Amino acid sequence: MPLSSSLSVALKEWAVLDSAIEAGQQILLLRKGGISESIGGFQLEYPEFLIFPTYLHQNAAMLKSPWSGRVAKADAEPNTVRITTAAAVTDIVRVRDRKQIDAIDDQHIWLAPLIDMRFNYRPDNPLYLILIRASRLVDPVTITNTPAYAGCKSWVPLSNPVATAGAIAFLNDAEYKARRELILGRIDASAESC
Repeated sequence: MPLSSSLSVALKEWAVLDSAIEAGQQILLLRKGGISESIGGFQLEYPEFLIFPTYLHQNAAMLKSPWSGRVAKADAEPNTVRITTAAAVTDIVRVRDRKQIDAIDDQHIWLAPLIDMRFNYRPDNPLYLILIRASRLVDPVTITNTPAYAGCKSWVPLSNPVATAGAIAFLNDAEYKARRELILGRIDASAESC
């Protein structure tokens, strides 16, 4: 699935998670916000986006090794942000039980406390597993981290579109298909046993 030729919206994620995506270690995100119900299922407000790396709230204690050791400590967000990753959503799965996430423990960098926090935050809201096909931008961009981008929000509308033409997927088609099928298969099997 080719990306649009440019994107002008980014999703905030911990910088260390962006690194795990770039390394091909992780193809999934967990979200409670930014998802709407429509005819035919659930969808993100933006099915394609850039990853906007954040630093301030990263928590090494909630990450598996070696990723916990890669968290850069920060007292504030940086003045500039380097955007290197574009992503397209391939699947959105509503997570109904903790066993579903436990079944894919080897497919993400999070420790149990982070998973528990996601389940317990606004417990009446559903938790979603979002599978993404991520690609490296041919020409990464460095943008000024303006006050408009600050704060506790998931989506950041960028002042200028970022070119994504020619972006190279971190995993080839066969690798991504195998990982996607493995994750979805384990999620489905775990849901049946709940």
